[in-house]
Amino acid sequence: MTLLASLFDYKAWANEELFPCVQRLDAAAQPAALHAAIRILNHVYVVDRIFAANLEGTPLPYTDTNTPGTPTLAALYAQVCATDAWYRSYIAALTPAAGAESVHFVFVDGDAGRMTREEMLLHVINHGSYHRGAVGRILVEQGIAPPRDVYTRFLHDAEPERRRAPG
Repeated sequence: MTLLASLFDYKAWANEELFPCVQRLDAAAQPAALHAAIRILNHVYVVDRIFAANLEGTPLPYTDTNTPGTPTLAALYAQVCATDAWYRSYIAALTPAAGAESVHFVFVDGDAGRMTREEMLLHVINHGSYHRGAVGRILVEQGIAPPRDVYTRFLHDAEPERRRAPG
């Protein structure tokens, strides 16, 4: 498995850990916190889809980095899971030569951009991690423990033999 494949497996795992915690926010008692968390996660989803379009060379599916409306958490989670699956499939088919290929694209603000496919994929990973942390902070402020969604925990959950001492 390549590092990119591992990172996108981690991204999907981290989303599977986080969304149930966000679901614990009470829509009646904590509406602002729930709304903020969904808006942040929706932003991550929209940017993931924008970069998927850039990787595919297809028209951008969004004209901004978030949508005007706010989806339900359940609907968003379904879309996020489908997008995580798309990225995992994309990575599985990505050759080293294709990963190093530069792609020219236009950001939603109209500025031109150029990144290698690997750089774009790493951006997707880092962007999502950053914003999951912001959602984790919202959860803490509402008295909900966020998941420990660090890469080391993912690796040790996925491969328990890593916890064994050598020898």
